[in-house]
Amino acid sequence: MYDRSAALYDAIYQGIGKDYAAESGEIVDLIRARRSDASTLLDVACGTGGHLEHLRRVFTVEGLEASPHMAAIARAKLGTAVAVHEDDMRRFDLGRRFDAVTCLFSSIGYLRTPDELTQALTTMARHLVAGGVLVVDPWFFPDAWRDGHVTALAAADEGVAIARVSTSHRLGRISLLDYHYTVATSEGVDRFTERHELALFTQADYEAALREAGLVDVAFDPIPVQGRGRFVATRG
Repeated sequence: MYDRSAALYDAIYQGIGKDYAAESGEIVDLIRARRSDASTLLDVACGTGGHLEHLRRVFTVEGLEASPHMAAIARAKLGTAVAVHEDDMRRFDLGRRFDAVTCLFSSIGYLRTPDELTQALTTMARHLVAGGVLVVDPWFFPDAWRDGHVTALAAADEGVAIARVSTSHRLGRISLLDYHYTVATSEGVDRFTERHELALFTQADYEAALREAGLVDVAFDPIPVQGRGRFVATRG
């Protein structure tokens, strides 16, 4: 996944106005409200490092990303001062703990089952110090998913123009999104399709997994991230 679209990712989300700076500010406020002296942070499924660019101004940060294509872009963007690890969110072991761990922009939805969700959140919790803060942006809950939803966007960067349309449907508890790309450069026009499959976990699924991971004071804000919401919890 992202083997062809990783190089387009930043241009696409800049084109639609994704505000990494504002989102990162919200994350800092959430973490500091629970742990005012937090100084270290791990961003799980960090993508191309959009949030880390801003979070590094407040914390000593590291990233973790399963896609080597996305991780390579994050490393180029962030430089050698920020470690970006390539690993699976379900089973990574960095051998150290952080004051805060984040998993943002609904990346947690790529897990397929409640057992995988619990496994990943338990792994994240193990990387928190006592009293450390976990922030997780969920994918859509089942009752919020709109079957058949379609989107279209266009973006341009130096030497490239991108159009992406998507179609979506549900297969049981899995949402299927087909992204159709048209990419124009001076060398011509390229077209390709990617399928993304994200699980439609319920709010209760997330809360049960967070508590099973040993986290306490679990709270949910339904507003952030295009109405998908945000969970925050603390390691006991």
